[in-house]
Amino acid sequence: MAKDNHITLFDLQFESGCTTSPYVWRTRYALAHKGFEVDLVPGGFVGILERTGGRSDRLPVIVDDDRWVLDSTVIAEYLDAEYPDRPMLFPYPAYKPALRFIDTWLWNTVIEAYFENYIADYYELSLAADKPYVRETREKFVGGRRLEDVQAGREDRLPLMPRRLEPLRKLLTETRWIGGEKPDFADYSALAIFLWLASIATTPPLTDDDPLRDWLERGFDLFGGLGRHPAMHNLFGLQLREGDPEPFERGALAQEITPTNQGPGAPVAPRA
Repeated sequence: MAKDNHITLFDLQFESGCTTSPYVWRTRYALAHKGFEVDLVPGGFVGILERTGGRSDRLPVIVDDDRWVLDSTVIAEYLDAEYPDRPMLFPYPAYKPALRFIDTWLWNTVIEAYFENYIADYYELSLAADKPYVRETREKFVGGRRLEDVQAGREDRLPLMPRRLEPLRKLLTETRWIGGEKPDFADYSALAIFLWLASIATTPPLTDDDPLRDWLERGFDLFGGLGRHPAMHNLFGLQLREGDPEPFERGALAQEITPTNQGPGAPVAPRA
């Protein structure tokens, strides 16, 4: 059991000390949800294997007393299994496949869409010791192109990205949190993607009036402002130019995703 209510978490950080990994972010939120104090072990990409005593070359990793647990989803499952008397991260077993879908959609929609727009900034923000590794591995990701060349021209691409988030916006018009009345691991997994984005977004990716702002601000404020590291960048402030597409559906956001069936003879309201 956690000694003195403390659990150790190995972090993946930028030079500023800001967490960058979305998987570490959601583990930080999971531990806070369970009410634990976290002993954060700082570090970057280089030396993970040495820091974890040869147990893992990827993060997150936690140590609960003398028990080492790897992988963010496994960690969340472990916390629920070992500490069922504390608030649950997974409200019911069938929740996990749905969470896998959310993870896949968010990865494809946010990380793959936005990474190339900030890939050179990601390199510049990295720890000095990590920069050779980051450049080598990320240039492999993008087919051997220079990071600076990949990022160039993002002012033309960024206005096209917010519309991809429309399913999430519509969901959050009908529920306060993805998890319902209270946040759970689905919210932390989704928030973690945007926390990752805020760690690298030197140019805002979302407009000031984006309807996601309410959920994101509330999420970043959870647990005493866990997501409010001073080195985080502002997600809001994207300036649109003439001819750029609307970043989200305007005028229809208050409608239900699927209208409720009210029986025969119910009035049919036109959809905007």
